[in-house]
Amino acid sequence: MKGLEKYFENLLWGSRLMVLAAVISSLVLSFMLFVVTAIDVAGIVVHAGDYISATPELKKSLKIEMIAHTVGSIDGFLLATILLIFSLGLYELFISDIDSAKESDQSSKVLVINSLDDLKSKLAKVILMILVVTFFEVSLSMTFTGALDLVYFALGILMVSLALYFGSKSSH
Repeated sequence: MKGLEKYFENLLWGSRLMVLAAVISSLVLSFMLFVVTAIDVAGIVVHAGDYISATPELKKSLKIEMIAHTVGSIDGFLLATILLIFSLGLYELFISDIDSAKESDQSSKVLVINSLDDLKSKLAKVILMILVVTFFEVSLSMTFTGALDLVYFALGILMVSLALYFGSKSSH
């Protein structure tokens, strides 16, 4: 019975390697999203010339559109960062410590994960930033038809502010 128990425990411990599928997939998605977003940023830079040569009436709408695309790019980079943190965190929690990160003087404590709570906290902060950036992006294209729309918008800003406030309080 002792041999069967040891075999089962070894099998159970080895099953943690299934997490490698999530680590590799998240890493590939992160890299892909970084590349796609960088290409989008290059497109914004290319179209900056359109703004320079535009008429004054067209400049206002082009400016709003460029700002919205820029904010969308920030979203893309933040999501890619979430995937990177997620893959590194899962690897450190279930597979092994990343020795080169721990030994490096340039290593940031952002990527050092010691528990599931650490991973959850770091991911929650980046997700909160994505929500803030998305709120800002949506607010650029809002049109207000009445006073109630302004009240809703102000409440939205209040909620975002409270989320940022409580999010920063949780790390202290």
